[in-house]
Amino acid sequence: MFVPAGRVTTYLELAKAVGKPHASRAVGNALHKNPDAPIVPCHRVVKTDGSLGGYARGASKKIELLENEGVLLEKGKVLDFKKKLFLFA
Repeated sequence: MFVPAGRVTTYLELAKAVGKPHASRAVGNALHKNPDAPIVPCHRVVKTDGSLGGYARGASKKIELLENEGVLLEKGKVLDFKKKLFLFA
């Protein structure tokens, strides 16, 4: 399951997509252990309010990766969050 460049999804949406809607925290923990970041793009997962959430390589690296893909942030939140939100079908 990949979120396209220039888009984000949430920990909750990813948990729902794998059939575990109450496992947002487990999703976050799994992403934190992603050995293939940023090739496997866990930096594209944010909190449900559009704020960054965590990233094993640090918030500044997550911001850099997102902005390089065209996802802009202001005060720690994704601008145009609803337009950038990727929902799994």
